[in-house]
Amino acid sequence: MLGAIPILDEIKNFLAVEKVSVKDLVKWRINRLMTRKDLSFVVPTIDEVDSQFICHNREQPAITWIGHVTFLIQIAGLNIVTDPVWASRMGFEKRLAKPGIPIASMPEIDLVLISHNHYDHLDYRSIKKLKGNPIYLVPKGLKSDFMKKGLTKVKELSWWDSMYHKDAKITFIPSQHWSRRTLFDLNASLWGGWMVEGAKKTVYFVGDTGYHNGFNTIGKKFTIDYVLMPIGAYEPEWFMKQQHVTPEEAVQGYLDLRANFFVPMHYDAFRLADDTPKEALDRLEAKWESAMIAKEKLKILKLGETLKI
Repeated sequence: MLGAIPILDEIKNFLAVEKVSVKDLVKWRINRLMTRKDLSFVVPTIDEVDSQFICHNREQPAITWIGHVTFLIQIAGLNIVTDPVWASRMGFEKRLAKPGIPIASMPEIDLVLISHNHYDHLDYRSIKKLKGNPIYLVPKGLKSDFMKKGLTKVKELSWWDSMYHKDAKITFIPSQHWSRRTLFDLNASLWGGWMVEGAKKTVYFVGDTGYHNGFNTIGKKFTIDYVLMPIGAYEPEWFMKQQHVTPEEAVQGYLDLRANFFVPMHYDAFRLADDTPKEALDRLEAKWESAMIAKEKLKILKLGETLKI
């Protein structure tokens, strides 16, 4: 539990000091209405999804990007889905790019990993359409909501808790964020990311986070092959900084983690903030180059693309 202290301090500071006022919220929304952004760029989709591999693979570790924060992670003979969201819109905003793989074309799922209860990460309609009879791993405080939806194979984990499923070890990792689903449940459940350790590879799905010193702690506790890191929903930075990393902070987080490869996410599908997918990618690539990191370490996937690892 000692490794949790730096992150817990960051979270306490965030909750105690960085509370967003109604005035700030109104200021942001007015500024957004007055600022025009070019949304013509659409994140590319793979020309042909490797459906045969995806649906039959139980041997080779692989990561397939569906879109936003939804990945199919195939590791230790398991099919694992992160934050399943196939929704076509989020509130008043239409999805900017379609999911790379239709939900009907997905293989049977063994585990579903939920980072937190925000609507762009937890879509019950999508979850109920998944094939198979998966176990749902959720943050502490969220199990009762799943049970009310008739989803009973639920395991609830606190920060740093781990569980084994077949040959995979899954650990719930703290992040700097927050949770809310209704007007009355602010931070009633936890939030975080998931470390998936197989015999051959380790994949870290970060979830949503602001930049925090705890990345160093995590990097010391785990040997990370691939980090799935958010790079979008950061603008305006004065408003979003505590809850979402900028592309530059995402690169610094990757370096702190001492991970091998970086896979960006959380920038393609929903306009949750004022930045655009192209802006996020441009800033990511510029920072990558200025930091003089090997180009092959950055894995920018197309929607529906499978990275065999």
